[in-house]
Amino acid sequence: MNKLLLFLLSFFFSFISLSQTKEEALRDAKITADATLKSDYKTVLAYTYTPVLKVMGGKKEALRLISKSMEDMRKQGFAFESAEVVSCSEIVEEQNQKRCFINNTYVMLFNDYRITSKAYLLGIYNETTKNWNFIEAKQLSSPMMSSIFPDFKTSLIIPQGSIDKEKIK
Repeated sequence: MNKLLLFLLSFFFSFISLSQTKEEALRDAKITADATLKSDYKTVLAYTYTPVLKVMGGKKEALRLISKSMEDMRKQGFAFESAEVVSCSEIVEEQNQKRCFINNTYVMLFNDYRITSKAYLLGIYNETTKNWNFIEAKQLSSPMMSSIFPDFKTSLIIPQGSIDKEKIK
């Protein structure tokens, strides 16, 4: 009887823990999306996977690069219209990390076009800061990623993103 009770309690609390973590992943993804809309790149970088920042030359250099790139794009007519966090996958534990993917929809304006991007972020839980860090899932196939994720393997099946463009009249 005690073993059964212990098993049921363990199962119950592990389920609660995962659902809270999933809620935290959605919360952190929403913070990142909102920061993107507000051009708050310090916050975006606070939720960026740390090894990516190292490859960019550190947080300070990453902030400079992103700020300049986005300002240059803004001068050419680029603007974010909206950013929506749609869903979070199941959370898996693999290669000593908790991982998930986040489904996002971004709507951007550029010149005479409205661009809708359905994009996916790989989320990795940061045990030190107790929040989720993100990297664009499409970047995982980049050769540069082998320095960030040596021997990367995942059981997550992350969909390909898509981009739709419509002429604004």
